Amino acid sequence: MTDDTQTVEKAHVEEIPEEPKLPGNESELDPKPDWEPRYPGSGRLKGKVAIVTGGDSGIGRAVAVLYAREGANVAIAYLEEHEDAHLTRSACEAEGAEVLLSAGDLGDPKHAKGFVRAVIDRWGRLDVLVNNAGEQHPDEDITDITTEQLQRTFQTNIYSMFYLVQAARPHLRKGAAIVNCTSVTMYQGSKELLDYSATKGAITAFTRSLSENLIGEGIRVNAVAPGPIWTPLNPCGGASPEKLEHFGENTPMGRPGQPNEVAPAFLFLACEDSSYMSGQVLHPNGGTIVNG
Repeated sequence: MTDDTQTVEKAHVEEIPEEPKLPGNESELDPKPDWEPRYPGSGRLKGKVAIVTGGDSGIGRAVAVLYAREGANVAIAYLEEHEDAHLTRSACEAEGAEVLLSAGDLGDPKHAKGFVRAVIDRWGRLDVLVNNAGEQHPDEDITDITTEQLQRTFQTNIYSMFYLVQAARPHLRKGAAIVNCTSVTMYQGSKELLDYSATKGAITAFTRSLSENLIGEGIRVNAVAPGPIWTPLNPCGGASPEKLEHFGENTPMGRPGQPNEVAPAFLFLACEDSSYMSGQVLHPNGGTIVNG
């Protein structure tokens, strides 16, 4: 471990042992999240190719399967939960989609670039980029956040977005869409998720700035800021049993959301229904009022 007063002197930090259950297997959750699409498709992404990161489980799985139902072929990037990823692939294929799976760390710029190259080699185009992959490591005190953890969290949550957009940019044409996953913690803060919340603030600023950068090319960039959603992120990401017992109860709706309650926001921002929106953030969060 490096001295805590210094920046980690590596371009890429490997997984850290803070929460050994990360990224977490959705099949082990009880109750199981609801990810299946809730309505018939209408061809809103017919003929398009979409990348969904963190697509093996949780919100990413719900988005990938919904995109497949709406006619897209889907490239799913995930870290290492192969069982979950193969279930997602089967569900997408059952909707009639072609699917590309890619396991690895998107915080590694070489892997991110290679993943995009594989998508182009497979389909020759890229229409939608969903930056959803993320990780969190709760800490009660800021002094408990190691330099490795700090860089790892930023590396996964925001650096990977830069790497993927950089790799995808030459292949994005007029009408393409980028949808980033930020969080309600960006607006409310979270006393135990200091580094995670900071990355979500960076993602929102990145979304707005990238929108300004690309809007002249006809490429729209928006984001979704979910509230507490029942996915592997919290139970496998170090949340205490007490927090999990009351997870989502502090929302006006008094419950956590389900992945298939969030996925339609990602669909709306990816398709022509949102053709006059860019630089915006949607808030499926159980009724919590935020400024932004």
